Formats: sequence, C-alpha cells, structure tokens
Amino acid sequence: MKKYRIYINDNTLYITATAPELITEIEPLEVEGFYFPSFYKRLSTVSGKSYLLIDKDPQALFKSIKKSCTIIKAAGGLVASAKGRHLFIFRNKRWDLPKGKVEKGEKMKEAALREVEEECGVKIYTNGDKLCKTYHVYTLGTKIVLKKTNWYSMTVKGEPKLIPQKEEGITKASWLGKDELKPIIANTYPSIMDVLEAGELLEQRVL
Repeated sequence: MKKYRIYINDNTLYITATAPELITEIEPLEVEGFYFPSFYKRLSTVSGKSYLLIDKDPQALFKSIKKSCTIIKAAGGLVASAKGRHLFIFRNKRWDLPKGKVEKGEKMKEAALREVEEECGVKIYTNGDKLCKTYHVYTLGTKIVLKKTNWYSMTVKGEPKLIPQKEEGITKASWLGKDELKPIIANTYPSIMDVLEAGELLEQRVL
C-alpha cells in the first residue's frame, strides 16, 4: 500500500491507510470534505506540526491533492566518494543536496546527473538506483506548487575537489562522513532527512 509524506514549510502531511508509527504528536484530519488549498492556507501561520489523513486508498487521495496544485518535477543525487563520504551543499543558509528542475524533454535520472555536475563541479562516475521521492509544497505567485523530486544514488572516482555553483546561491560544497552529519541534521530540510534515511546514512524516523 502506497504511503505519502508531503512537506509544507516545516509542517508534514502524512497520507496512509494506517497510522504511522513513532510520531507522538500528530493531528488527524477528516478525509471527507478535505480541500488541500484551504488546508495549505491554514498552514501559513503554523510551523513544526504533523497532520494525518487516513484513507483505504491513499493513492487516489494523493492524486486528488495533486489536481489542486501545479506540478513541478525536480531531481537530485546523494553522491558517495571512493572514501565513503557524501557530498553536501550549503545554500540559502541551510545544508542541502544538489538538485534542480527537470528540463523539457529531459528524463528525471538525466536531470539529476546534470544538476549534480553543474552545482558541484564534479564528474559523476555512476548514476545508480532511485533512492526515494520527496514532495514539497510552496507558493509561486498565486499558484500552489507541488514539487516532486526523484533522488538517485551516485558515485564519483576518488574524492574530487568541489566547485560550488555560486550563481545558484551555493556558498559551500563539502564531503562529509557518516560521523560528521550532526551539523547537517541540525540545519537542513525534512525532505533531505528522507533522502539520508533512504541512503542508510540515518535511522528511519517514521512511516
């Protein structure tokens, strides 16, 4: 059964057939009459809360939410060096992973590779399996945008010097080991935590 986790600012909306484990404070929502734009507007003054929609067909419910949004596709990578460290970037005052929008006619996996190479000045050696998808909602003008990002496992030869793409607002790019992730965890986005879990750099938190 499909499960979905949508990030809205620092809030999370879970859509599942059964209640997720490991969350102590989560507000259940009524599926009947649920209208995503109204819910999104309500969250403009809320931060750090979790909400839950339980439905026997989470996929159909998620599709109905998508219809009320403008969809943007993006792709990115979790890149490992030959030393077993991973590539992180610092952008907009937070730690992040390299990613970007998919161009017209471009496949998601191709976009992920292109964005990583452009944003960090590296040559990807292997562009492997898809790790996960993440969903993030934000406003663009008068539109509610649902950004779907596919994340892929990648490697480079050796551990090359990184060249952050400053015109994209990236001020730093670093190789970090699994034991050096504390500052990342303290200052990153919830969706990036999902990618780190999928890449087995962190214990799974929920769902």
